[in-house]
Amino acid sequence: MTNPWIEAMRLRTLPVSVAGVLGGVAVALGAGYFRWLPSLLCLLFALGAQILSNFANEYFDYKNGIDRPGREGFRRGLAEGDLPPSAMKRAIILLLAADAVIGLSLVLWGGWWLVAVGAVIFIGAIAYSGGPWPLSHHGMGDIAVIIFYGLVPVCLTACLQFQQATGLTELNASSVSIMWTALPTGLAVGLMGADVLIVNNYRDADDDRMNGKRTTVVIFGRPAMSAIYLIFWLAADILLCIQFARPFGNLETAAGLAIFVAPQTGLWLALRSSRGARLNPLLRKTALLMLLLILACIGVALLAR
Repeated sequence: MTNPWIEAMRLRTLPVSVAGVLGGVAVALGAGYFRWLPSLLCLLFALGAQILSNFANEYFDYKNGIDRPGREGFRRGLAEGDLPPSAMKRAIILLLAADAVIGLSLVLWGGWWLVAVGAVIFIGAIAYSGGPWPLSHHGMGDIAVIIFYGLVPVCLTACLQFQQATGLTELNASSVSIMWTALPTGLAVGLMGADVLIVNNYRDADDDRMNGKRTTVVIFGRPAMSAIYLIFWLAADILLCIQFARPFGNLETAAGLAIFVAPQTGLWLALRSSRGARLNPLLRKTALLMLLLILACIGVALLAR
């Protein structure tokens, strides 16, 4: 049996946060201001924030009676009795503190406004499953993923590399302009991250409906959300072509990125025909394909230099 703490980290989903930071790296490479140190710290912070959110999700879903033994999804240590709730609560507090230290180090390049951004990220990580109005219980999980796993990490990673490259230590008009420039990639990564969540909620829809957890799959139904899954993939492809193919006038780049449409369509067909635990491999494949697409964008940016 896999260590319950490893299971609670949900390693299969971590490519989502990695892709967010690498999306910012791709933007910086294309513009010629890549810097490795702020990128590395952003990556560590993003991974910590996602694991924190995963721990909080397991803790609050257990406390709210949503997770149960023998569930269709991946094993949950709290529900199966492998972990005591008190240990998970301590882990959440310790991880939040450790990730806050990493986040504070980014103030060296970004300025103190990042403290407020970090606070919002941590609140979002907890509010996704906890608090008086959990986002994931009211159809807001997909929007949260688009913002916190797409727009925020891509734009901030690009901005902080620009800040170090130019010697800036405070936010200014140029830094804001860089974040605006990174928006297509940020939205693309967010949409692909939402696809990972759609697979998760597609699998758990029956249990979620029974427990009063109103995800978008519960609200709109499986057929509608399977169509949105494909639409999000295609929209992400278009946005990445806008970011990386159009500036270089490179039709070969657009064609190369379009190659991903075939596996994306294959995953969509698998989603429509699968139920229950058969969707677990599809969740992992969705996250990995998302990461591969962003790595392809990094390759494009490197070739264009």
